[in-house]
Amino acid sequence: MEKASSNPAFALEICIDSVASAMAAEQGGAQRVELCDYLAGGGTTPSAGMISLVRASISLPLHVLIRPRRGDFLYSTAEMEIMKRDIQVCRDLGADGVVIGLLTKDGTIDLTRTEELIRCAGPLSVTFHRAFDLTRDPLAALDDLLKLNVDRLLTSGQEATALQGVPLLWELQERAAGKLIIMPGSGVNPANVREIMASTGVSEIHASVRRKVEGEMVFRKDYPPMSSYSPLSEFEQQIADVTQIRQVRVALDEIQCSTSSPLTTCNPGLD
Repeated sequence: MEKASSNPAFALEICIDSVASAMAAEQGGAQRVELCDYLAGGGTTPSAGMISLVRASISLPLHVLIRPRRGDFLYSTAEMEIMKRDIQVCRDLGADGVVIGLLTKDGTIDLTRTEELIRCAGPLSVTFHRAFDLTRDPLAALDDLLKLNVDRLLTSGQEATALQGVPLLWELQERAAGKLIIMPGSGVNPANVREIMASTGVSEIHASVRRKVEGEMVFRKDYPPMSSYSPLSEFEQQIADVTQIRQVRVALDEIQCSTSSPLTTCNPGLD
């Protein structure tokens, strides 16, 4: 198993949608998980049962996505009430943080409603998610998030992947000046994590790094489909890949070792 420090300088958050992926994240050396449902649609809020069992299955900090539906991030009054109630459920079930994102119809951060949800979250950590990547002016949006005192921003730098978004990620990191955590996400993997970290100066990274696994059904039918769109067969699912998680964790530790004092003992690697 990877030899990582208990409090590494570079934190790895894994996006998960199952108990199996939660356990893989912990085994792989992640520092935190973001729990979602329906990742094929960009993620929605998981069930209370899922939150409860994931909380009971791992000791890692658990952040939960608060998103009542797929699609855009302009929400109705009813959807706001759903999110408030879901945040309360997360608090009751022992989550450590929530992940939110609300925009106005004009593509700016919805300051009023975001502040409402922050108040609902109380002491929980608050991350603003990739709704940020659909804002019309990312620097103005960052300034709004700084005013709201959110803890963290998950962003791809307004590109399809974090690697493509490196120029804006670097600019956001400089502008934030440590007042909130800039956490790159989207397409992060063992092959590109070193470049992303080195090029942006961030201290946290968000990844999914999943692999396909075969289901255990013996009797199988290809028709009728159980969803309107499925890039996987009905007998496949995706779970977090322990090996890739460890590889990303090792890469982060190697970066830390390379910047540490010569007197610091570093042992990145796998058993």
